[in-house]
Amino acid sequence: MEEQNGESSIIFNVEIPAYELDNQRHIIDWLITISEAHFRKIALIEYILTSDKHILEVNKEYLDHDYYTDIITFPIEESPIEATIFISVDRVRENAQTYDTVFIDELHRVMVHGLLHLIGYDDKNEAAKNKMRDKENHCLSLRSFI
Repeated sequence: MEEQNGESSIIFNVEIPAYELDNQRHIIDWLITISEAHFRKIALIEYILTSDKHILEVNKEYLDHDYYTDIITFPIEESPIEATIFISVDRVRENAQTYDTVFIDELHRVMVHGLLHLIGYDDKNEAAKNKMRDKENHCLSLRSFI
């Protein structure tokens, strides 16, 4: 699904058989609201919801990392934001179990995590990780569609 909101476009490509992303319009509006609150415009963000196998291939090929991860963000343009974000649905499911939360909350956390990186937040040290987690929690509290 692709949704245009003014000049913003967010696309979801789901590569997982038998998985459907609900509330896409609401998710798009939520993500655009977050970017606008940070005075950033989105030209195009493509979220690719994929498997562990595919994200491992991407991680190896483009980042020379040989491990699974929940998200890989590839910025294309900084302003307005243009990017491709890969999310491993398998990792998100496992994280939800590990952190004792529901899958959709963890998926939304990972989605907004990628957007926050594009806005300028990082998680390279403990202080930055804590700031990122606080920002994720704040963004999650703004969802009105859950």
